[in-house]
Amino acid sequence: MKLKVDLHSIYGSSDKIERAIAEAMQKAQDKRIKLIEIIPGKGSGQLKKHVLRFLEKGYKNVYHRIEKDDKNFGRIFVHFRW
Repeated sequence: MKLKVDLHSIYGSSDKIERAIAEAMQKAQDKRIKLIEIIPGKGSGQLKKHVLRFLEKGYKNVYHRIEKDDKNFGRIFVHFRW
């Protein structure tokens, strides 16, 4: 099962971005979801950097690995090992 989080509509508010990611991480833990696809969009890359920093700072011990999509710069995959 895969969970998808699209951040296009909330790109201006870091609180909303962090809340959306935290909710997705909690849902993945509760339902044992193996993959979260986070879509920060292409843009300048600032939102992607913010998302990666937030994940590494607050959830490093929860996920297995983070994969940056090499074919689409605007996607991040968070893999879990349950």
